[in-house]
Amino acid sequence: MTGTIAVILIFSIPILGTITSHFEKKAKINAEVVKDQLELEKLRHENFIIETEKMKLQLEQMKLESSKEVEFHHLLK
Repeated sequence: MTGTIAVILIFSIPILGTITSHFEKKAKINAEVVKDQLELEKLRHENFIIETEKMKLQLEQMKLESSKEVEFHHLLK
């Protein structure tokens, strides 16, 4: 009986080491995933800011063109 317990204990040490190693690798992978997701969100936010600024500039340009057209039509009358 004691021999069986000793054998079980001896073999359980490497198994526990393997399990621990697996959980450590899994935690590192999860940390990398979170880091990558954060970087992706930063890029999405930057893209949103750039697109918003681009749309503002386009709207401003359209307003200027529209006001020039109105002035031109007033000059023709």
